[in-house]
Amino acid sequence: MSAVSDPVADMLTRIRNGFRARHQRVDMPSSKLKIEIARVLKEEGYISNYKVSEDKKKQTLRVFLRYAPDGASVISKIGRVSKPGRRVYVGSREVPKVLGGLGINILTTPQGVMTGKVARRTKVGGEILCNVE
Repeated sequence: MSAVSDPVADMLTRIRNGFRARHQRVDMPSSKLKIEIARVLKEEGYISNYKVSEDKKKQTLRVFLRYAPDGASVISKIGRVSKPGRRVYVGSREVPKVLGGLGINILTTPQGVMTGKVARRTKVGGEILCNVE
């Protein structure tokens, strides 16, 4: 198995595919950044939970997907913004709103991983990892 060149994009694709296939959970290799992204998604109500399990040497991140009462997926779109070939950095004043404030963007900042709204409030900029609608 080859190493993934963009682990965050791989994580987002697994979540997107999990929602499309109506899975209850998706598993992926774990990293500190992925755990922080999962934490933000849980705080914002886009996933129901996440868990890190350690078996032998490798850590696995298990993300439990969340659906609306009518069975529709909570996330309509989730996509990578900053890619390995083209990083996207913004200052605290330039953090864009997603869907006019209905969606979120996840940033990695010197204060850690947070939503765009929190970054604007705490006046920190950073790299926009992804948008969630």
